[in-house]
Formats: sequence, structure tokens, C-alpha cells
Amino acid sequence: MEIDKAIRESDDRRLKTKYKNAIHVIQRALALYSFEEVAFSFNGGKDSTVLLHLLRAGYYLYTSGKYHSIGDPDDCEITFPIRIIYFESPSAFPEINSFTYDTATAFKLQMDIIRLDFKSGLEALLKAKPIRAIFLGVRIGDPTAVGQEQFSPSSPGWPPFMRVNPILDWSYRDIWAFLLTCKVRYCSLYDQGYTSIGSIHDTVPNALLSIGNYNNSEIKFKPAYLLPDGRLERAGRIKKLSSLPLSAISNGLKSEDPHRKCMLTATVIAVGDEILFGTIEDQLGSTLCRKLHSIGWAVSQFAVTQNDVDSVAEEVERQMSRNDMVFIYGGVGPLHSDVTVAGVAKAFGVRMLAEWCLTMFCFPAKEHWRTLILTVCTFTNTNFITLFDYLSKAPDEEFEEYLRHLIGEKCTGDRNEMAQLPAGITELLHHEQLRVPLIKCQNVIILTATNVDEMDKEWDCLIEFMRSSSPLVAVEPFVSKRLATTLSDVEAAHPLSEICIEFPDLYIGGYRESRKGLLVVTFEGKEQERINGAVEALRKKFQPGSFSEIN
Repeated sequence: MEIDKAIRESDDRRLKTKYKNAIHVIQRALALYSFEEVAFSFNGGKDSTVLLHLLRAGYYLYTSGKYHSIGDPDDCEITFPIRIIYFESPSAFPEINSFTYDTATAFKLQMDIIRLDFKSGLEALLKAKPIRAIFLGVRIGDPTAVGQEQFSPSSPGWPPFMRVNPILDWSYRDIWAFLLTCKVRYCSLYDQGYTSIGSIHDTVPNALLSIGNYNNSEIKFKPAYLLPDGRLERAGRIKKLSSLPLSAISNGLKSEDPHRKCMLTATVIAVGDEILFGTIEDQLGSTLCRKLHSIGWAVSQFAVTQNDVDSVAEEVERQMSRNDMVFIYGGVGPLHSDVTVAGVAKAFGVRMLAEWCLTMFCFPAKEHWRTLILTVCTFTNTNFITLFDYLSKAPDEEFEEYLRHLIGEKCTGDRNEMAQLPAGITELLHHEQLRVPLIKCQNVIILTATNVDEMDKEWDCLIEFMRSSSPLVAVEPFVSKRLATTLSDVEAAHPLSEICIEFPDLYIGGYRESRKGLLVVTFEGKEQERINGAVEALRKKFQPGSFSEIN
């Protein structure tokens, strides 16, 4: 079988491990369910394409090579037995539809085409067919992956079936390593700079792969497999317009404008009742906003929330799906009011567990650990859930070492709970300049800074991480100009509105300077030429000398 042969001949040890684990999950599913009871939800995307060929390989190996001709679509006499489900949508890219149908023809797939929404379509399908398990191309970074394992029952309110996720722990790099190593055909959109494909309404080529500029309209894109940081694969998904920072006299960016498509956005969240009470003046938020602005990121929202787990969770959950990154600070420590990490865990729908505990239970490579613990439960008459809860109280050993270095043997009791981290989604960002590593949970970064100096240090470390594995990436920075005038708001309002219409790609705002009472008009954008053009256009609408440029 060509897929298995290509992997065995590869020198990529990581890919071989990922492949072996995925095949193990597939074979377990095929052992638990008959071919009539399983289905595969295929959507034509890169992850789904990988899973299709893993299923082909898994089926071939499961049947001990009996139907070896399945690897050659031209000579195939045996129909691939796993039912394929395709949810056809009018908002899908034509290239996706074409690729899906061509693939079905090439490999003689039994494909059920469903023209309903996902939930309604599944309900209808499961009523008509004896399907009990569905293979899904879900990966841990996907929005729908939160709380899932390789075998996860469907969510409450959905028709009952087992979700089987063979590539749950695969990264963007793993996906492309498989496709390129196995020389598998994939949708042509990926060669045009698309890195994550949704509908035609919310997907554009990833600006991080662009070649050229917007002035000459000759923008080309490198293929998706050349994206330097796979964690930014969803940077090609257009954000909702409501997530953009719009002020009272700011036009913002229109969704059809090309500048809109290459914008990376972040939300900054501060946690602290003291800020809301006015007890302390928060300087970290403005500092962080300026730093993000300096590397070309737009801050869509700055929020302050209470020291309350539910409040933190609601704000994080609301913002993490709208923005490329969420930065949150405050409320990290051993005090009763330090609830930020727990709030982030709740936003993702995961428990606060030690990472080694989660790994022990969730990955096939740790099967011997699960067997051992189940044996202990049997002989000691201990409930499995009770034992799991006991183990979950253990801290993350790696993070606990940093705490011990700081506070010595006092790292016990309640303080020991500081080392518990959101299960399965936590990555520690280490740097020799930091006493404690930064905590990254998918696209949420938890900062521990309590003052501007500490924030400067943590930011500098994040910038260094950009050279290797940081979720941040520097894009074209913003340029700006500010003009001051003694004109009233009423005098300036209409001409400013006209400038906003003429320059829709710029942020044009205004505020009153507190000391002298001057009206300050701000121009923000990515191109100096456009900024200068807008400034000159505004000056022409008033008497000479009405506006003066300020630093």
C-alpha cells in the first residue's frame, strides 16, 4: 500500500510516530465497530485529506493486506468500505467541491451528499443508517477540539455517536509532512496561499505568505506548506467587523479592503477588582497595546474583568474566537482572588490537571499506564473517577520546579495549586530572563507581570520567541500622524467624515487634549503615503495654519 510504504521509507521520525498512533486509533475503532457502523466526515480540506489516506492505510493494514489493490485507484476491484459523508454547502469554494468529487471518483468512495446543516444532516443520516462512530479530522488547535479526546461521545443535544479523532494531536507541520511525504493530491487552494479553508465568506489567502504589495495589485502567495509558524494557519480567516477598534469619529476598515485581509488582531484583558474600583491605575494595558501596535498588530478590544472565574471565562471565551491572540494579565498567584488560570481553563472547557496526568490517560502510547491504573482500581476497590480526581490534584511538575525555585519549600498546600494548569492545551514558554515561564493556552497568553518593568521583560522574551516558536509574528508596522487644532468638534466633524470615506483603509480618530483643550486628529495605517495623502486632503478643507503636526 503506497501510503504505508512512503511512511516506512521516510526519515521523519516524528511523522512515523504520529502515523503509528493514528493507525492505532483507526484499528481500535475498526475492531470496536463493523464497517456498516462507521463513517468518515470528509470536507476536502487538508486535515480531512490526511485522514482519508490514513483510513485507507488503516483499513489495508487491518485486513492484513488482503485487498492490496485498494492502493491503486485505476485497478481497484474492492470498494473502500467506510461510508463517506460530505456536507455540500453553497458557500463552499468551487475548488473544494471539485476536489472532493474527484477524490471520491478516484478512490471509488461511497459518498453520501448532505445538503443540510451539520447537526440536521447527522440526525437524518443516523436515523437512516446504523452508524455508531464517525471519523473526524479534528486537531487540538481547532475551535471544536476543546475537551475532546481520540474517542469522545457526541455533545449533549446532538444525535448519539462516537467521535473518533485519529489526528487530534497532529500539528500543522505534521499535516504537511504527511501530504508531501506521501505525495498525496490536495486541494489546489493550498498552493494559492490558503492555509485554513472555511467558506467563501470568511476565508482569504494568508497574508503571511504574500509576495508583492497592495499598490500594484500584483499580490501572489506562497503555498501553504511554507507558512513559517503553523499556529498562525487561521490568520486567513476574516474576523467579524464588530471586532475592529472603531471610535466615535473613526471609519475603521471596510471588510472588502485588501488591508483588512492582512490584519492580525489581539485582545488585551486585565483581571482585577482593584482596577474596577479605581484603587489602582492600570499602566500595563496601555503598555501592552503600544507594544502590539509596534509589531503591526491591531488591538480590537481592551477589557477589564472582575476577579471571578466565570467573569474571566466569559470574557476569554468571547474574545479568543474573534481574534488571533488574547493577552491576559492580573490574577495570577496564590491568593484567593487569583483566578485567571482557572478562568482560562473554564473558557476552553478543560479541567485544571497536571499535564502528565492528562497524557497518561489520553494517548495510546501510554496504554500501559492506563492498564496499570485500572488494575490498581480493581484490586484496591477504588473508583476510577475517585483515583483520577486524586491524581488531578497533582501540580504540573515542570511548572512546580519554577515555583520552588522562587518560594522554596513553601510551595505546598494552596500555593502548590499554582502549578495546576489547563489540561491538554498548556504550553510553557521558557526564557532564561524569566523566573517563571509564560503560559500559553492555544491562542491565549497569560502574562504574570505586575508592573511595567516586568511587562517590558516579558515582552522582550516574546519577541525573541518569534524567531523560533512564538505565536506572535511581526507584520508590517503601523505608521501614524497627529494633527492639533483649535477648531471645535462641530467645525471639524463633517470634513473629517468626508476624509474617512475617501480613505477607508485608515483609522482616523479624534480626542480632546486635556491640558490645552486642543482637538487632536489621529491617522493610523500601514502605508506612509496614504497617511500623508489623508493629512494633505484634510488641510485643504480648512484655512492654512488650522492644523499643526505634533509628535
